[in-house]
Amino acid sequence: MNDIEVSVVLPAYNEEDTIEQTVVVTLDALAEFLPTGTFEVIVAEDGCDDGTPEIATRLAETDERVRHVHSDDRLGRGGALEFAFERAEGETLVYFDTDLATDMRHLEELVESVRSGEYDVATGSRWLPENRADRPPKRGIPSIGFNALVRAVLRSDLRDHQCGFKSISRTAFEQLGPQVEDEHWFWDTELLVKAQREGYRVKEFAVDWEPKGDSKVDIVRDVFGMGSQVLRTFWELSVSPRITRRVSLGAGTMLVVLALLLMTQYLNPRTVLNEMAGAAPGLVALSAVIYAVSWPIRGLRYRDILDSMGFHERWDFLTGAVFISQTGNLVFPARLGDGVRAYVVKARRSIPYPSGFASLAVERVFDLLTITLLAGTVMLGLAATGSAGDLLAALTGDAVGGDPAQSGQTAVYVAAAVGLAAIGAVAAIVASARTDANFVRATIGRLSDDSYADHVAGIVEGFVADVQTVTADGPAFARVGLGSLAIWSLDVLTALAVFAAFGTPLTPSVVAVGFFAVSVGNLAKVLPLTPGGVGLYEGAFTIIVAPLTPVGVTAALSIAIVDHAVKNVVTIVGGVVSMAWLNVSLTTAVEESRSATDMQPEADD
Repeated sequence: MNDIEVSVVLPAYNEEDTIEQTVVVTLDALAEFLPTGTFEVIVAEDGCDDGTPEIATRLAETDERVRHVHSDDRLGRGGALEFAFERAEGETLVYFDTDLATDMRHLEELVESVRSGEYDVATGSRWLPENRADRPPKRGIPSIGFNALVRAVLRSDLRDHQCGFKSISRTAFEQLGPQVEDEHWFWDTELLVKAQREGYRVKEFAVDWEPKGDSKVDIVRDVFGMGSQVLRTFWELSVSPRITRRVSLGAGTMLVVLALLLMTQYLNPRTVLNEMAGAAPGLVALSAVIYAVSWPIRGLRYRDILDSMGFHERWDFLTGAVFISQTGNLVFPARLGDGVRAYVVKARRSIPYPSGFASLAVERVFDLLTITLLAGTVMLGLAATGSAGDLLAALTGDAVGGDPAQSGQTAVYVAAAVGLAAIGAVAAIVASARTDANFVRATIGRLSDDSYADHVAGIVEGFVADVQTVTADGPAFARVGLGSLAIWSLDVLTALAVFAAFGTPLTPSVVAVGFFAVSVGNLAKVLPLTPGGVGLYEGAFTIIVAPLTPVGVTAALSIAIVDHAVKNVVTIVGGVVSMAWLNVSLTTAVEESRSATDMQPEADD
């Protein structure tokens, strides 16, 4: 019969200098208030590379009250605690930091608060008014800031979430443990927050605490890790439960309305309508059809990118996902709509976030490189035909006056910078794909020596590996490149149809300048100075077209306005249809789209 009532877990990573003394002190403290044979001390040794495993094994062999739980791989602080708790025998589970910074005279209160059945969870606190914790500024200020953030964002009633001095009943752990997603330093904070949300009885009591050793703010763990986990938990607890089918469809509708409203801040709707009134409606409609044809190609290209990474999905679903993300990009700055697509493919097919963002990075690089090559080829052609002077005047805006010249110059500068960056990115990706060198872990290691850095490094390495996979796959590289060329050629053909709608003859020079103007305008749109690049695109288009073709400034601006408006309208309509089809809420509604597409027969494409 098992008489163990209390299991104390000591999470240990490379603690060879202190672990033996910590175990001895812990056993003595427990023996002062617990009957013999009712407690155990578990050294949760987390993939150490020093002498800690040997010491823990020796202690376990010489004292039956001690157990050694070993992990070959680094599990992280939270992961190591869960691993040990699952193997513990007691009904009251306790853990504290092995440096014994918390005065051990508080151990009895920590254990008995839960063992007595009065509370489900107990935690020491260094920030209650009556405690006497010595907190130097370099430790105290970050701790105050973090706890204030958790209290405000996650609505916790506790003052101190990170004190390494906690106990929990086995029943509460078995219910809460599977709900805790973090496996590192945020683990106990998430446990406390969710315990409060679930209605468990949580006791916070003041402890005397003295810092041991040196401490510093860890960039990776404290800033990236803890901050992102607070936001993730807020989304999970406060946002996600409220996203129903009705809310998701309503939010999608509001997204589209907001996109349209923001567009009116940069383009006068009356001006657009007046300019469209002077264009042939049939050719404007044709331009919309041409642009719409490019979207299935976007879906096929995205499928090829994901295929090369080992993720296989239907092109029609991916076309819808691209539509939705591009609609979001008309509203949100810094292309935050791309994050929506990464979430959709994760929820839809469990494609990890690093792979989702890597696929987006590959797509963006191919987009920018293709546009840059189109612009560069036409620019060289124009220069070769003796139009170098006119081209320079166009690019500097000297040939056009007024607002178009000012916005156009900004757009051209942005386009040049983006184009050079695209070429550099492709060169770097190709070079990295041909080398076995790994700079990710070394770079992150310079920022942090915490165990969380290994976790972050693994994520970044996965991202880089996915990008390199596509680059190193010759057939995939070629398909994606040809798809990009087709997409942006159709983008230019859309603009040429608008040229024709305004009565402009499509001479070879007009076609060449059209290719160049649209390419530069699209490069300028990458910098999110306005929603969807509205204004930048028109400015770049106008200052290039007006001096290099018989089209005047007013007509060039009109063509640019209508061209861009047609493209944005097609994007928004496609986004509305896709949101309705896929019912894109950011929770289970996305999964419902799995059955809608899985029931369709597979197409040979």
